[in-house]
Amino acid sequence: MIPVRQILTPDDLTRFLESPACAELLDFINSLNDAIIGVKTSENIEDSTVVRKLLTLLENIRQTNKDIAPVDTKSRFGNPAFRDFYDKCEAQLPIWLADIVPSDNIEEVSKYAQECFGNRRRIDYGTGHELNFLAFLLCLYKLEVVRREDFRALVIHVFFRYIEIMRGLQLSYWLEPAGSQGVWGLDDFHFLPFLFGAGQLRTHKHLRPKSIHSEEILEEFSKDYMYFESVRFVNSIKTGSIRWHSPMIDDISGAKSWEKVNIGMFKMFRAEVIGKLPIMQHFMFGSLISFKGNSESEEAAHDGAPCEHDCGDHGHVYAFGQEFPDCCGIKVPSAAAAAAAEAQTDDGSLAKPRKVFARPIPFD
Repeated sequence: MIPVRQILTPDDLTRFLESPACAELLDFINSLNDAIIGVKTSENIEDSTVVRKLLTLLENIRQTNKDIAPVDTKSRFGNPAFRDFYDKCEAQLPIWLADIVPSDNIEEVSKYAQECFGNRRRIDYGTGHELNFLAFLLCLYKLEVVRREDFRALVIHVFFRYIEIMRGLQLSYWLEPAGSQGVWGLDDFHFLPFLFGAGQLRTHKHLRPKSIHSEEILEEFSKDYMYFESVRFVNSIKTGSIRWHSPMIDDISGAKSWEKVNIGMFKMFRAEVIGKLPIMQHFMFGSLISFKGNSESEEAAHDGAPCEHDCGDHGHVYAFGQEFPDCCGIKVPSAAAAAAAEAQTDDGSLAKPRKVFARPIPFD
């Protein structure tokens, strides 16, 4: 069964937020978070056979990024070579998943895996695409391919490796932030690395949320804690002080403990990601993650009116959870594009983030 969109109207979203599917998704994320409380990224964790297979899958994706170099373009918007990368992954994913997923479920599961790279047409990426990777892992859990004892390695090794690969895609193909608000001030692209990263630090006796303002601490502990690595990455591609370019991260640093940050992040994820129509209107449901909306068609969500923003094949509904027709947001150039323009590798790909010096760009 190929997953399809079911959340097309505010009423659909309201029903979803009260559904077993929503509870199941949030419970899964909470369980992953609980599994890595107090665990360092650099900690020696034994990988099961399926975790090793998932890491091989991610390595295939990383190699595809390396094989398909960005085309020469003067634009700071998305590089069209991303579409070639996307198409190759789409063709190969059923093959790569053949020894991981039962054959009857490959078509359904591979759809979530495909959607976690970004949008092919718009060449953008956001928290909705990140959510699809969690949906992919949830499908594997529901199929009993991965088990609860794998959760620690799923976050520390698999999910964090996925984030590294997405950083590489963002820097090499200059993916645009999906929508004009990014992640409401946390990061232009991601949310969950901050949530899980705060979980890692939750029991730390000495490091505090305000520690993000110390470059020495970020440099020393970014290899151990994803929260510090995420802040370090943001600093590497943005100009000026974190108080200026990421005020929400700065505000959160005033919290008294990592426990408050972690709990607050989970509440914020539910409100600002799961609870936002512009994100969830793209999320798909099938037999493994099941939900049925009330809308009979995508046209019904627009009351039969044509979209004025050249929505094309993605059929947005509402912008920022409000009213039609502002469905597509505003095209925003990538801060990573400005940074990568100054420090790009020979093949155009950066598998791991590194310190680069960015030119100021609009909205940065």
